[in-house]
Amino acid sequence: MKKYHCYSADFDKKTEELFKEAEFLGQGNNGVVYKLPDHKVIKIFVEEKVCLDESYILVKARGSKFFPKVYSLGKLYIVREMVDGIQLDKYIKRYGLNKELTLNIYKLTKEFKKINFSKVDTRCKDIMVSKDNKIMIIDPKKCFKRKVDYPRHLMKGFLKLGVLDEFLSYMNEINKKKSKEWKNKFDKYWAKESLKEKYKRDNEDDYL
Repeated sequence: MKKYHCYSADFDKKTEELFKEAEFLGQGNNGVVYKLPDHKVIKIFVEEKVCLDESYILVKARGSKFFPKVYSLGKLYIVREMVDGIQLDKYIKRYGLNKELTLNIYKLTKEFKKINFSKVDTRCKDIMVSKDNKIMIIDPKKCFKRKVDYPRHLMKGFLKLGVLDEFLSYMNEINKKKSKEWKNKFDKYWAKESLKEKYKRDNEDDYL
């Protein structure tokens, strides 16, 4: 369940004028998002440190085609380019996975490394897919704080969506070595997660 907060941020004059025409888009755990004129959005954060982390990531990724353009930053807000499309998980449910989309996801992981992210991963719902299979990141988190050297969370999402084997098959055509590497790492990770879940269930059964 999402927590609901009261939001407050000191805007600069330009942002304050834009916000007069703001339209509510949605709310997450870390903030609320409004649509602004001129194909922009503003995200207002609950915590300053979360805003600072996301701002730092977007500034480091400035110029990348996989990240939205940033227009202004505040202690508790970010004004950035509006990203069109639908979330990757919803896209896959509606249209399925294809090789072109897989290739773009692979290119995204290479971009993460180029920007020197320590976390070469993101969630399905943080990737927006356009009509021509181009992708862009929204809500980047802890890209320089966590160390994950392959798209673990993405692959976990693909597993839940029933397309992990298909993803790895396309990846095998794109880069066989990388496909094998990712599969081996994910298989080890998932085996550990499955054992943890089994241990948790066994402990719960002891109290029944």
